Parts: sequence; structure tokens; C-alpha cells
Amino acid sequence: MPNKLKKIGVLTGGGDAPGLNAVIRAVVKAGCNAGLEVLGVEDSFDGLLEFNRSRVLTTKDVTGILRRGGTILGTINTGDPFVREVQTSEGAQQKYADRVVEMFHRMGLGGLVVIGGDGTLGLAHRFSRLGIPIIGVPKTIDNDIYGTTNCFGFDTAVAFATDAIDRLHTTAEAHRRIIVVEVMGRYAGWIALYAGLGGGADAILIPEIPYDIDVVAQQIKERDAWGAHFSIIVVAEGARPKDGSISLIKAAGVGRAERLGGAGHRVAADLEELTGKETRTVVL
Repeated sequence: MPNKLKKIGVLTGGGDAPGLNAVIRAVVKAGCNAGLEVLGVEDSFDGLLEFNRSRVLTTKDVTGILRRGGTILGTINTGDPFVREVQTSEGAQQKYADRVVEMFHRMGLGGLVVIGGDGTLGLAHRFSRLGIPIIGVPKTIDNDIYGTTNCFGFDTAVAFATDAIDRLHTTAEAHRRIIVVEVMGRYAGWIALYAGLGGGADAILIPEIPYDIDVVAQQIKERDAWGAHFSIIVVAEGARPKDGSISLIKAAGVGRAERLGGAGHRVAADLEELTGKETRTVVL
């Protein structure tokens, strides 16, 4: 007969996104209602390295956090626990992953709720194979978690981007400009597609379909010809031209993912040259 679950941990990992505190609140309330002790683990899996990096959360502790952005537990989106070593408080050098598993059991946890995106949930899966019972909560504005329809954070990100695109129509039309709006999403085009359609964009460039900038420029020229002297172009940060590569701020390093950026500026420069129209870039 297995021991009854008495204590669980909850952590947030990866980039911050809308709704993190709402999920933490839900976990704590559900856990407390079930008679469980809920431990808030700080700074992703780093909070499982030492005893002083976590705290008990009660219903009172999560009251009022629903409307707050970010995460009350903190988060980390760099480094790979499975290639690092850490100096423990006992003075020993130990593999990060081994230390996390050890401390999980020393804290008396029976399970761990991991709120994160593809990177964090990938790590969670690997920890589960080391014996940590895990529930994964798909959180990412990119909406790119396998097996999900909508992830926490996506709806809010789309609403914000849609509103921004909608507002840009006014200045684009007044100055007869092309405005290129770069949105997030990494290698997935969901934000660009949803927000572009909702905000009435004239072209949407997504990572899944490499674009032909000449086709986009021709579309803008045709709009000019029939009297629409402005255009809104939405570009996902992971979009790339056909026979080209994605735009990077920084290439991947050891244990670190590559940083995307610059796709909007590249599209804007190309369109200004091809159409002769003043072009501005907005990066959300």
C-alpha cells in the first residue's frame, strides 16, 4: 500500500508569461483543500539545491496574486542542469541533477508541479525518469507544447499584440508608411498568425513558411495602386526568407539556447528598398 501523499512542491521555469501566478494560486488552493502541504520552490529547479530556497505556501500567501504579472517564485531560463555541477552547502561538489533528486527526497516531497514551456518541461521529463513524480503545466506564449491546444500565457500575449497592431493602423495610414511589427513566438508562428489576423495585418510572416520578400513587396505595390497607401506587416521573430536563415542576436552557447531577434528590421529594410516607401519597425 503506497504512502498517502502529504507534501508537494511547485515551481516556475523558463521565460515569464502571463498567468503564472494564477497557476501557482490554483495549485496552492487545490493542494490545501486536499490537505496537502505545498512548498513553493524558488527560481525553477535551482530552488531544489538547498533548503533555504523554498517556502511553504498557504491559501493566505496566494491571496491577491491573481492580478500580478511575473511569478512570485521567480524563474530561470538559462543553463542545463544535466551538464552542470554545483557546490553544496556541505562543501561537496555534486552534479546538479543528482543534487536536485537528493534534495527532493530530503525535503519530504511526494510530487512536483512544474509550470513551464518546452525547455522546462523537457527537463521535467528527464527528472521524472530519475524518480521524481511530476505534473507538467504547459506555460508559454509561444503555444508550442506538443499535445496542447492552448498554453497558459498565449491568450494574453495574442490580445496584447492584436491591440498593438490595431493601434498602429492609425499612424501607418496617416503617414502612408509600411509598419513592420515583430512579435515573439520563437520557432512557432501562433502569435503572429492569431494577432495578425485579429489586428488586420496585410501580410503575416511565420517560421513554418519561409517567405519570399519579393512577393510581399509586390502585394504592397498592388495595395498602393488601388489606393491603400499603407501596409501592416507582422513578422514572427523566427521567420526566415526562403533560402535564408533566422535572425539571431546571439548564437547558442554551452547549455544556453540561441537568442532570436532582428527579423522585423531585416524585413523592413528589404521592403523599403523594394517599394521605395518609408518603413518603420515595432518590436513587441
